[in-house]
Amino acid sequence: MPLISIDVQEGVTTREQRQAISDAVHDAMREVLGIPDDDRFHVFTEHPAGTIFHDDVVFGIPRDERLMFITLSFNQRPAEQKERLFAAVVQQLEGRAGVTRDQVVMRILETASENWWASGRVVNPATGYDERMDVAVPD
Repeated sequence: MPLISIDVQEGVTTREQRQAISDAVHDAMREVLGIPDDDRFHVFTEHPAGTIFHDDVVFGIPRDERLMFITLSFNQRPAEQKERLFAAVVQQLEGRAGVTRDQVVMRILETASENWWASGRVVNPATGYDERMDVAVPD
């Protein structure tokens, strides 16, 4: 049950672009993490101009008001899988939402599976993940 938060400056994206961003992130998570099709919880927060601060050039790359911050919250995953997820999200965003890699900052917040709840969700006690997911049982 991932929970995705996407912070952007107010007025920088349209409703249609936010939908495309949500679709891109969701499809990347389905591809890499194997989450079910109907496991989408995405929250966009638009911040007024003058409330998001960053340098004009970060890591040698110019940044502007289109910079978005994506927080991906889910159960613990291996580092290699998270690397693949970052790459897949960027690829999907570029292809589907017109968002370049230079406009994205991402972070992952991991938490134990017992810290999640939603009505109807059934967790496989052996894996700690949604029972509909094909996840190997930990050793």
